[in-house]
Parts: sequence; structure tokens; C-alpha cells
Amino acid sequence: MSANPGIPCVPEPTPFPGSRRKDHGVGDDARSTTHGTVTPIDQAGHRGSRYLSRWSRSARKRIFDVASVLLTLPVILPVFLAIGLAVRLTSCGPVLFRQQRMGRNGRIFTILKFRTMPIDCKTVKRPAVTTSVNQRFTPVGPFLRRWKLDELPQLINVIRGDMSIVGPRPKLPQHQAAYLHCRPGLTGGATIVFAREEVALSSVPTNHLENYYHSVVIPAKQQLDDEYMARSTFASDFKLILRSIFRHWDENVLTDLPPLDSFVALAASQRKMSEDWAAKTHSAVVSLPAPKVAVPSPWQRN
Repeated sequence: MSANPGIPCVPEPTPFPGSRRKDHGVGDDARSTTHGTVTPIDQAGHRGSRYLSRWSRSARKRIFDVASVLLTLPVILPVFLAIGLAVRLTSCGPVLFRQQRMGRNGRIFTILKFRTMPIDCKTVKRPAVTTSVNQRFTPVGPFLRRWKLDELPQLINVIRGDMSIVGPRPKLPQHQAAYLHCRPGLTGGATIVFAREEVALSSVPTNHLENYYHSVVIPAKQQLDDEYMARSTFASDFKLILRSIFRHWDENVLTDLPPLDSFVALAASQRKMSEDWAAKTHSAVVSLPAPKVAVPSPWQRN
């Protein structure tokens, strides 16, 4: 049974391709288990994210990031201005969307994106796990999301030092599964795999969405992030950048995730077990004999 009754445990599927790594301090090859029985934060807080490759922790990576942004400014700046103008003319509200995300060494920073959703004070709070069916878009929002153009303002985060071009995607504080020892990135291994995450999650029932995301998706992303941080090189970063530009996603890896049907069935089974256990515990407490209290006789009282 899950250590957290609100999050059902999920049977461990076949590990992701290429997930074999050398565990530092262990001395043998092992496959990291990502679909565990406790929350991702409990699972991943003390594992792979501590291990950084030489490239991940080098000053050369930072120099590469800044130089890449500055060299591409003549091309990116006109696109940036055109998108900003389109967002401003097609909907009311600010051009940029700001949100708190987790960065390196637990530092929270403000991520920047082009706004793709309308501003409406009467709407309910934006869901923490977004899908293609539980949100509304501005007229240009779907186009920006499809081509990842809403992420362009994060180049400002790169210049500021909040992010890198390649690295683990920065997550909401409640979705961060491990302590990051490197800068989060615009793209990375998990980005290539979960590029169409919102479409894939649209088939998950709303009442199971949050649990499915925390129990299955977050650990899967964390495994890919751990692999990146431990094994990244300049060549691997350059390859990921090219794959992101030309949209060569690796969505076939998603077939290794536990299917939704088995997850829902397991969640229902564990919920029933929890209810049965609670009922048995309650009945056992009720059936206990009342404790006898010794009452002194009148002649024994002072």
C-alpha cells in the first residue's frame, strides 16, 4: 500500500530505454526505479540529481549559453517583437506570463513566457496539471504552444542566470521531485519525450489527473533529468538543441508508462483496501471492552 493514501502506488514498468547508469558509490550497474510507491519527492530527494557530469558543472556551459543567446539575437529579436505584438493585439492583458518555478539549489525564480491564455478575474484558479481540454487559449495561444514559441522569453532567464539552454525543465514547487544542482533548461531529455504532454494527459479523467501526474509522470521525468545531469556533454546538449529546433520528439518512450486502465484499477483497489482497513480498525476499537475503573468503597474514602 502507498505510504501516502492519497497517491496510489503504481507497479514498476519496464525501465526507459538507455536508463542504465553507473551509480556513484555503489559500484554496480543498476536501473533506477521511477514508478515507486511513495511520493516523487520522497523517492528522488536523495538520488541521481546529486551526480553532475563534468560538463553540467563547468563554467564552459554557462559561457556557451550566454554566447548562443547573444549570437542568435539578430534572428530571435524580430520574432520576439512580432509575437509580443500579436499577443497584445489579439487579447487583453500583459504580453508576458510570469510564474514561480524551482531553480538550481532550491532557489525559486520567476519564469517568463508569452501569455497564451486569456485574463479573466472571474475564472477559477488555473489547474496545476494542464491538459489540452482543461484550459482556454487566446487566438494565437494554440499556435504558440504547438511550436513552443511561448518559451522564447525564457532566453531572458538564461541571460539572467536563472536557466540554461539545456537542462531539466523548471517545475512548479509542488511538482519538483528532486533538488537540482544545475540550472534548469529550455529543453532537455524530458522535454523531447513529453513534448505533447498536454495532449497525452487529456485522456486522463479529471478525478485521477493529479494522482496520475504525481505517481507516474513526475517520476518518469525525474529519471530522464537524472540521466541528463549525470551524463551530459557538449555534444549531447548540441544534439538536444537540434532535436528541439527540428521537433524530433521521442514520444515512443511514453509507451513504457503504466497504462491508464491499470492505474485506475489499482487506485480503486487500494482505495477499497484502505476503506476496509479503516472499517476493521474502527470495529476493533468499538468492540474493545470498556476499561474497568476502580471506585473505592464508601468506607475506604477518607
